[in-house]
Amino acid sequence: MSSGELGCIYATLILHDDGIPITAEKIGTLLKAANVTVESYWPSLFAKLAQSKNVDDLVLNSDAVGGAAVAISAPSAGGGAAAAAEPAAVEKKEEAKEESDDDMGFSLFD
Repeated sequence: MSSGELGCIYATLILHDDGIPITAEKIGTLLKAANVTVESYWPSLFAKLAQSKNVDDLVLNSDAVGGAAVAISAPSAGGGAAAAAEPAAVEKKEEAKEESDDDMGFSLFD
């Protein structure tokens, strides 16, 4: 992931956190203030993504797909179905871990 993409992700999260509408111009302003150079199309792509998706959902589900950066850039990487299939695999791994703790005969509340 390039520094430009990462900068756009952070700018999107900053704008969302402050309750400011996410636009390409505002992303570009934040990037310029942070002295981050990006390709001219990145801010508009991230603005369109933020307008078409709920950023809260992307952030809340980011642990299931490997982090906020991946969650926000996943649609541009072209993996809607792959990203949807991955959380199920992560949940299964967590269940297996919980079962193995029970099999050992101890838990937090014993």
